[in-house]
Amino acid sequence: MERPDLTNIRTDVLAYIESLEARIAFLEGKRSRVTIHEEEPEIHHETALPEEKPTTDSLISLSANGKIKRTQRHLYSRQHRSGMGVFDLDIDLPDLPAALQVCPESTSLLLFTNLARVFRLPVGKMDAREVRAKGEDLTIRFPLEEGERYVAVLPDRASGFVALASERGRIRILRHHLFGEHMRPGTAMFKPEEFGQLTTVCWSPGSLDLLLLSRRGMGIRFSEKLVNPQGDLGLRLAEGDSLVAVLSVSEESSVFIAGADGRGTVRKMSSFAPNKSTGGSGKIAMRSDQIAGALVVDPNDDIFMASRLAKVIRFPVNEVPETDGVVQGVVCMQLRADDVVALSTSKALS
Repeated sequence: MERPDLTNIRTDVLAYIESLEARIAFLEGKRSRVTIHEEEPEIHHETALPEEKPTTDSLISLSANGKIKRTQRHLYSRQHRSGMGVFDLDIDLPDLPAALQVCPESTSLLLFTNLARVFRLPVGKMDAREVRAKGEDLTIRFPLEEGERYVAVLPDRASGFVALASERGRIRILRHHLFGEHMRPGTAMFKPEEFGQLTTVCWSPGSLDLLLLSRRGMGIRFSEKLVNPQGDLGLRLAEGDSLVAVLSVSEESSVFIAGADGRGTVRKMSSFAPNKSTGGSGKIAMRSDQIAGALVVDPNDDIFMASRLAKVIRFPVNEVPETDGVVQGVVCMQLRADDVVALSTSKALS
């Protein structure tokens, strides 16, 4: 049966129809009606990228079991995309990298666990280490409960809101002052037994949209003002799926989405229309069996990408083609028996 002309259909009804089409395409393992762009051929660069001048900004590497390391950002050489990266945080399996964060030495970190507990750590109190080095054991300062692990890290801010999203697609937005210097270490920001375990967080000014992405590549965008103060269902997930990213976006934003296989794409939000309510099933954001994470990026940013075996690659985001449709992406990191597990972004070199 051919798709009828839907030109005069109300926008909310059309959005609902498109979400159903995307869901059917996802469940059947077929392509949806949204345009699937052909991938650009892989490119090979022979020229080296300029190195960064020494800076006090650092890359924070955090493992699930609480090993944390601070390394000055300029010590990570810039590579072209599709490189293999370098070994970073020295940890042993089954521990694995949980989060990356670029930040200045003067800030404090907010460290989030899967049980929605939060700890503060001043960056300046951490020793600066080489790229390949063992990290500090956070569990000495902040003991974890049974089954608890670190999942995310944010730099502290003096304004705005923190959006916290759970594996079940539920979301809660809290004001910045709750995470301030007077916060009790290990404060729980929601009950995991009600929301599900925390998987991802982001800062937001309170006036933009939120983009939620699932591990199977489904996404939904809506105004953050629609979220109930006590929490809401953000993305309705299919059985077996889970939430992996929440981002603060606008119509002008570009979002880098990474697959666990090392492929990535930059999706323009101007082609990803917002929903008028929370809790929808969403639509396909990237064609991938397993999404690792996502970041809001600018054309001159660098991407830091970490693998399960603790390798890190740094490459320019402008080497990843922008798209306004669903693609499987281009190779950003070469992997051998490995998976991408964490991402961060760094602003343009000074």
